[in-house]
Amino acid sequence: MRCRLLILTLAPLLVLAAACGGEDGSGTQGGTVANTAPGPAGPGALPQGSERVELDPADFVASIDNPYWPMAPGSKWVYSETDAKGNEQRVEVTVTDRAKKILGIDATVVHDVVSENGQLIEDTYDWYGQDTAGNIWYLGEDTKEYEDGKVVSTEGSWEAGVDGAQAGILLPAAPKVGMTYRQEYYAGEAEDNGEILSLEERVEGPFGSFEHVLMTKDTTPLEPKILEHKFYAKGVGLVLAISISGGGGLEQLIRFKKAP
Repeated sequence: MRCRLLILTLAPLLVLAAACGGEDGSGTQGGTVANTAPGPAGPGALPQGSERVELDPADFVASIDNPYWPMAPGSKWVYSETDAKGNEQRVEVTVTDRAKKILGIDATVVHDVVSENGQLIEDTYDWYGQDTAGNIWYLGEDTKEYEDGKVVSTEGSWEAGVDGAQAGILLPAAPKVGMTYRQEYYAGEAEDNGEILSLEERVEGPFGSFEHVLMTKDTTPLEPKILEHKFYAKGVGLVLAISISGGGGLEQLIRFKKAP
């Protein structure tokens, strides 16, 4: 299959992603979860849409070591994010040593801080857990948007098991091209979906070059015009996110500190 070459130049940085052998994502693999499915995802299944899952804390492990985004406490990622208008933001993501009990699961707490021109514009705590198979589950978030130092919105906040919200998959344990899954579900607030497009991407950015990168397609029915591609490198995590439609934008990894 022919390779697609995406080159985005953001002076003085060059970001290149070569999409080779991936599909357009129209297929579905991995199955679905029945409305009353026991266990993290059922055998070989991934949650879809608003389907309900029942998570058993006994099926979860203490640490997150999925190779596409290991989350050891103390790890930190710094991103440069540029929107369609050229505004640049700094995004800092840090794995804390704290846990939050959600549905009986000791979820890892990840702190996400977004700033622009030195001013805080968003402060979020994300909650993740990994099951025994290696799937990373997204269990919710507490997010606040700021203007002039004051909270102006908490839209998008949710917690699995509260007010009908359902956990989703951040990254599957054994990704395969064509897999689809919901990333989060809180009706009308957070309904993101993911799809595996490729496992053989090549990405070059300010932090370095990566081979055999996982590429996803991220969408949400709440904003159907938005389409984003994300790229995950083994041993590091998210290294690049590109808005394909619905506003445009680019997020690049510029620094990564692995936990000691």
